Amino acid sequence: MTPVSASLQTSQADGFAAGPRSQALFDRARAVFPDGTTRITVERDPVPRYIARAEGAYLVDVDGRRFLDLNLNFTTLIHGHAFAPVIAAVESQMRSGTCFANPTEVEVELASLLCARVPRLERIRFVNTGTEAVMFALKAARAFTGRCRIAKIEGAYHGAYDWVEVAQASVPENWGPLDHPAATPYYRGMPASVLDDVVVLRFNDPAGARQLLSRHAAEIAAVLIDPMPSRAGLVAPEPAFVSALQETARAYGILVISDEVLNFRQGYHGASARYNLQPDLFALGKIIGGGFPIGAVGGLDEVMSVFDGSRGSPLLPQGGTFSANPISMVAGHAAMNALDQIAFARLERLGSGLRERLEGAIARANAPLSITGAASLFRVHPKPKPPREFREAHWNPAEAKVMKEMSRSFARHGVLLPSGAAACLSTPMGDAEIDAIAGGLEAFLAENSALLEEIS
Repeated sequence: MTPVSASLQTSQADGFAAGPRSQALFDRARAVFPDGTTRITVERDPVPRYIARAEGAYLVDVDGRRFLDLNLNFTTLIHGHAFAPVIAAVESQMRSGTCFANPTEVEVELASLLCARVPRLERIRFVNTGTEAVMFALKAARAFTGRCRIAKIEGAYHGAYDWVEVAQASVPENWGPLDHPAATPYYRGMPASVLDDVVVLRFNDPAGARQLLSRHAAEIAAVLIDPMPSRAGLVAPEPAFVSALQETARAYGILVISDEVLNFRQGYHGASARYNLQPDLFALGKIIGGGFPIGAVGGLDEVMSVFDGSRGSPLLPQGGTFSANPISMVAGHAAMNALDQIAFARLERLGSGLRERLEGAIARANAPLSITGAASLFRVHPKPKPPREFREAHWNPAEAKVMKEMSRSFARHGVLLPSGAAACLSTPMGDAEIDAIAGGLEAFLAENSALLEEIS
């Protein structure tokens, strides 16, 4: 592993801003992409940093600067970059073919591995993205129940499907009362019929969940929940909330869908098992593909039977040219096979130790910041008290300014810290990387006392 000190020296010398080669590439990109990028999630300040190569926990940009990567393609790369077992598996499969109209042995192997680990994951279907996984989970719930409405958590991100984007970006001016959150549109022109089909719940509000689910029960096919929604604060679900959600759903025949596209990395058995959530359906993605495009919808045999076309047209047809393609399957199997219980336990220790270090630095500086997260995930909040749900996690302009400066400060010290999203650890990381992250926060606190006073 490259010493962290060398990484920091290089990055400190160049500052936080993207370098001249990134600037040149961005100038070219603006001539072919609407805003110069192909994903709204690409961070820019004001120019995005273009990457030349990566290995383990580190990225190297096109200007030759090396950074510790805490984004890892939005938590996907749990083994870091260029993981040797994945490279070997993909190289071998490339020589045998990259995609077929026929099934392959390795899709059975990956499916068997996942079903063996996760309680209530009895049957599974592979798709290409987390968005597709959520989309087909909702369609499966509709096909199974014959109902069309869904319930979802305010502020939670579930990909690019109209119904799950409702109330994804609500703000104080439009998010409505506490006991009845508004179904707000995510983009101009979102059909009013979509808004009408979504019941919005507040995270960690047991009474509200019971009341709203009961009121609309006859029309709701499923309640969709990310066990720890990143954009809604990366906050753990409280036991009373989980109980209220499940008990009410069961009482009225509403299916529970656990979106673990991001949070499946919380443990060997996934996130639902960690929080005593017992879903009928799962949406998976990210880490199960080993760095290649993947998604999966799975769950109880009875519910997954809506995909069964063995006796004629299924209740829910599902295809996809690249679904279960052998490249993603072999990469995913190699990555997940290496994620044994020992690997998860080590990540758990690293994550717990890091969050304690960060909380300690905040306490010593008496700074108005807090930490949330679990396992290998963490977020820094510009709040003196950790939020419990989306509205408490929402930033005002002064808080947003603090977080922008924090990301800049971390970059100066050789660490890429996501802004407004979950940061994560990977298996190549060790004590040196934990020191670098904690040191990055300590440096920010020491250098920005006046800025922090603005949110005190």
